[in-house]
Amino acid sequence: MTAAHPSKIVRVQEEPFDSAALAAELSAGRTDIGAMVTFTGLCRDENGALAVLELEHYPGMAEEEIGRLATEAVSRWSLIGVAVVHRFGPIRPGEMIVAVVTASVHRQAAFEAASFLMDYLKTSAPFWKKEHRADGGDAWVEARATDEKAMDRWRASGQVLPHK
Repeated sequence: MTAAHPSKIVRVQEEPFDSAALAAELSAGRTDIGAMVTFTGLCRDENGALAVLELEHYPGMAEEEIGRLATEAVSRWSLIGVAVVHRFGPIRPGEMIVAVVTASVHRQAAFEAASFLMDYLKTSAPFWKKEHRADGGDAWVEARATDEKAMDRWRASGQVLPHK
């Protein structure tokens, strides 16, 4: 297969996933890939304060928005392939939340696209996070200032996707 036919995998699921298997699926049968970047985001325990992170999403909308983002990344960085898997439901500390895999001819495109995808997922994807703390309390989570700042570099360069 060639870069003229990029692969795209988008999944929103409750079940755990295997990042290595996702990368293998994306690259199966391809000989045109020169670089592959795999990012896996895990649930932190927040120094023992977090018991469970609950992720909610709008079924159909989340998949569509992530698919649109993945298509945009393929176009902007001439990716050979992209895969995004995002979990929902209760997630315990140490469990995987999200995987992003980008494949390209050269490493810079793969790194930049993966960074863009994660910055977007952290700030703008249609997921809602609720922390259930070990002390019995719970709270909805807003995007962190550091995540918004990371997204600012894409905004400054005019590389932010407009919402539909």
